[in-house]
Amino acid sequence: MKVVSLQSKLVKTSLMSSIVAGCIALLLFVLISIYQTMQVQDQIMDEISDMLLIADLTKTSGHQIDELSDQFDIQYRLSNQQQILTQSEDFQLDQSYYKLIFKTADHYGLIWQDHKLWRSYTIDEADSQLQVMLLQPLDERFDELMHSFLSYLFILLMVWLLQWIIVHFLIKRQFKVIHQLAAKISAKSADDLSPIQSSEVELKELQPMLRQLNHLLHRLDQSLQAEQRFTADASHELRSPLSAIQMRLQLLQRKYPERAADFTQMQQDVSRGIQILENLLLLARLDPEHAGSLPKTQVNLHIVIDEAVQALHLFANQKSIQFHLQSMTDENHTTLANQQLIFTCIRNIIDNAIRYTPEHGHVYITLIQQQDLELIFENEGHGLNEAVFERLGERFYRALGTKTQGSGLGLSICTKIIELHHGEITFEQSQYGGLSVRIRLALT
Repeated sequence: MKVVSLQSKLVKTSLMSSIVAGCIALLLFVLISIYQTMQVQDQIMDEISDMLLIADLTKTSGHQIDELSDQFDIQYRLSNQQQILTQSEDFQLDQSYYKLIFKTADHYGLIWQDHKLWRSYTIDEADSQLQVMLLQPLDERFDELMHSFLSYLFILLMVWLLQWIIVHFLIKRQFKVIHQLAAKISAKSADDLSPIQSSEVELKELQPMLRQLNHLLHRLDQSLQAEQRFTADASHELRSPLSAIQMRLQLLQRKYPERAADFTQMQQDVSRGIQILENLLLLARLDPEHAGSLPKTQVNLHIVIDEAVQALHLFANQKSIQFHLQSMTDENHTTLANQQLIFTCIRNIIDNAIRYTPEHGHVYITLIQQQDLELIFENEGHGLNEAVFERLGERFYRALGTKTQGSGLGLSICTKIIELHHGEITFEQSQYGGLSVRIRLALT
């Protein structure tokens, strides 16, 4: 989806509305100017015609007619039947080649001659048997109009430019309030969910959004407090009874050895409950937003892998699982990380690999040094489909059709731990038929 700037959109909308209004005004200006120019020029032609009919051409009035005709480029001819009494020196009407396009009832018309349009005015007086004909090139009427049009257009362009500058500056200034509000919102975290003061936001349109945002912050604060209380209560109230149940089951197993198998199964269920509880508490405490405050030391992954394998060797021995460790890096290379969390992550991945590897199977661990440290875990198996890969790392997700026990939290915790360390974890199909987990961490 294309992301657009509201600020730019407002500037464009404001400017476009001004351009549309300006173009409409320019069009009206042109139409009105054309109408007025035609009216004025036609009146001048009518005035010259009247002067020709009543004036004594041998006196001063004849000179006035010549001055008017020269000023407005109007050609005239006065005739009595077939006899020409007087005409302007540049009168160019060619009776053979001109074409009368139309003529109105008020003696005006348009003539096509010499590849251009002429405005004509013709009047016949029946009493004096005088005929007057006046011609004027139509483009002469619009030369001055064109200059006015270009001047108006230039002024309009300057106004649009000035408006763009003013609107851009004013809208940008108004958007400072929104930017300040965005900065206040982005500054909010789990440690600061206090409401934003409405007096700091002056825009009326932002007030409803601000009220809803403060309401959301309040609900989020309550939810976080409830989660923290639940985590503390669960840690205290659930761990102790489960541990006590496990101890009593051990006593009952020694007291009633004939029911040892039943007690063993019950102990496994209780142990699984404790593990689920520990995983839930750990998952609740992990927050990628606080990765900077996570205590970190130089961690040697070779040592951590050895410790995780040793912690799970009894589980692996029950299924006769063999480990294959291959290192393509200097054993002294370390990464800056939280050792306990990295150990938990590697232990969960190896535990997951053991659970889903068939008996007498193999688990492969490879450590590679390139631009970063790359850790690859692979196990044998019967293959996984794409639907399973898409959901790996989700909380409580376990692939259907497997008979292994687990909480479905192991890989979810691993994903979150790697996020805390700004690393990358991916899940792929292993060349050995099972799952391949690939972890990348920065070199130090």
